[in-house]
Amino acid sequence: MQRDVGGLPLAPALRARLVAAGFQTAQELLETGPCGLSKEIGISKEEALEALQVVRQECQGDAARTAGGSGATRKCTALELLEEEQAQGFIITFCSALDNILGGGVQLTKITEICGAPGAGKTQLCMQLAVDVQIPECFGGVAGEAVFIDTEGSFMVDRVVDIATACVQHCQLIAEAHQEEDHLKALETFSLESILSHIYYFRCRDYIELLAQVYLLPDFLSEHSKVQLVVVDGIAFPFRHDFEDLSLRTRLLNGLAQQLIIIANDHKSAVVLTNQMTTRIGQSQSTLVPALGESWGHAATVRLIFHWDNSQRLATLYKSPSQKESTIPYRITVSISFGMEIQRWEQIVSCKGIFRHIDKSENDVCFLSVAFQLPSEGWDVPTFMHILHLFSLEK
Repeated sequence: MQRDVGGLPLAPALRARLVAAGFQTAQELLETGPCGLSKEIGISKEEALEALQVVRQECQGDAARTAGGSGATRKCTALELLEEEQAQGFIITFCSALDNILGGGVQLTKITEICGAPGAGKTQLCMQLAVDVQIPECFGGVAGEAVFIDTEGSFMVDRVVDIATACVQHCQLIAEAHQEEDHLKALETFSLESILSHIYYFRCRDYIELLAQVYLLPDFLSEHSKVQLVVVDGIAFPFRHDFEDLSLRTRLLNGLAQQLIIIANDHKSAVVLTNQMTTRIGQSQSTLVPALGESWGHAATVRLIFHWDNSQRLATLYKSPSQKESTIPYRITVSISFGMEIQRWEQIVSCKGIFRHIDKSENDVCFLSVAFQLPSEGWDVPTFMHILHLFSLEK
């Protein structure tokens, strides 16, 4: 961080302005921020932000070379990579069909992009994940924390309270059925207040604030090592207005994508982005496609697209390095964000403490129910709990 300004890969005229303004080291530039730098040397905020991106990347490269010496590039075998992948956990979505097509849930160390039209449920799933990432390990969770970066003002605390309350009740039911010491002990600290206090919320109103927040995020994550989920809701909104220079927008987006990849890998966190849809006009018809262009499509490891078929909500896994393209129906309910209600239950099993309700019909979707939505045949809660006790809850 003590690199001299004169040695930075910036335009000569810009370096001269920085030196004339009294800047000597890269650290001084980073501490000033884009708005301050713009005022200090008389350049636009966009130019200041782009310059700071270059400076930060250079400093990160210097730190990596210092830590690694001549062997800064990591070397490992494919077997080691496989073992690391298998050791990484998943953040469940509480929709078993969605978890299945994702290979177990939202994977740590990967970038997952959720695209869809307004009202499709993108923010609902992000809020659900911000709660689910905190589920204790003994219940099959990862016991992490969440960062929620909101660019559209869509974060609804009341909805998070509903989701968190249902999640806590779900874990309490499991603990009552299991009667294991680790479950009861975990519930002592897993409460509504605990969940809300470990969702770190940031409101960014333009792309400058968003980029600045993302570039400062590694320092925050170093101080909050339990964070295992970073949500940016939504990534496109700040970049779809007030951009005359589209090449500058592309460079800023590429830098943002690179920074998010670094965050996911270095901090072993899942990064979840939401993206809007835009209309692509063809010769014979128009289609809805994710915003920000085709080049942005390479940024995410996994891409989900939420869409409608008449009144039915559908989720399509459009891009994944390990899972096939699939489409499943989903439903947003009052008691839980995602799930399909199944009317015919023929078997009850569990997977790592989370109950799965399985029907043999191929047209129905399995539902991981936080609120234990009862089938329509009229079971009451005591009857249902009695049936749960009759089943072995271990795989």
